[in-house]
Amino acid sequence: MQATIYGIPNCDTVRKARTWLEQAVQHHPQLTIAFHDVRTQPLAAETLQQWLKQLGRDQLVNKRSTSWRQLSAQQQQLSSDAEAIVLLQQLPTLMKRPLLQLNQQLCVGFDVQQWQALLDRSLC
Repeated sequence: MQATIYGIPNCDTVRKARTWLEQAVQHHPQLTIAFHDVRTQPLAAETLQQWLKQLGRDQLVNKRSTSWRQLSAQQQQLSSDAEAIVLLQQLPTLMKRPLLQLNQQLCVGFDVQQWQALLDRSLC
């Protein structure tokens, strides 16, 4: 079973999440981890569309980021998922991170209890 962490490698929270997940693998040898750097490996529109459908714009777009504050008021309106997809592809740091994907389940942000619960559900 593979878990994928989406984020940027120099983000402190992403680093903490990766470290935690690597330690979790020691207790779950059937689990493998992949890291997807959203800056160097742009996300496909189809992937973002699925995530937006599952999570919603408010859950996926980081409105507290520097990238968000640099957008114009018109860009910040995000009146459609299509607009959000374009922005997330142009500015991958707009995505809340890290995002953990395991068995089509998604967790946004690093919360140890939430991630542990997802692992427990997925690995039982």
